[in-house]
Amino acid sequence: MAHADTLVLDYLGALWAETEDLAPELRDELMSTVADYIAARRVAGEDDPEVILGRLGPPAAIAACVRRGRMPAHLRLPAPPGPARPADPGAAGPLEYTAIALLTGGAVVLPVVAPLAGMLLASGSPRWSPVQKTAAWVLAGAPGLFGFLLFAGWVLFGGEGAGGVLLLAFFAMVGGPFVAGLSLLAGLSRRAALPAR
Repeated sequence: MAHADTLVLDYLGALWAETEDLAPELRDELMSTVADYIAARRVAGEDDPEVILGRLGPPAAIAACVRRGRMPAHLRLPAPPGPARPADPGAAGPLEYTAIALLTGGAVVLPVVAPLAGMLLASGSPRWSPVQKTAAWVLAGAPGLFGFLLFAGWVLFGGEGAGGVLLLAFFAMVGGPFVAGLSLLAGLSRRAALPAR
């Protein structure tokens, strides 16, 4: 066993002995808190256990403080910061709302071009997760492709029965991007509703 581990175990053993008169739940909580404190400092890169234990103070002082009905203040302080979390992309801006507008309203005016532009804008935004973006591509692309193929087939194979085929192709090319835009809008609403971290 390393010397550092021996020092920590000796300290915890001394603290255990000093707190034998405490209620079992309180004693367990104190031991857990002190062990967590030491472990967090060691993980944060403080390799010298003598420094860590010196900051804790003597086991008798900690035990006396707990007997007076409070946990020592330095044990209640937050642990050192862990790995950095990814930055919050912030509030939705013009890029996100333009993408949604192109997918919903733009799809009616320019059925293929506007949804493609909207999805390219959405793909560049940090506001949506990769899963949300992939789902939007599928929702916008599959019906749009079906509508385009239906229209192309109508043109290639004679162009008869124009009303029903063209209407179905138009609804497919507009409906898919519209649903994709609504799903991205719902994703923005859910993220806005999450509490700040």
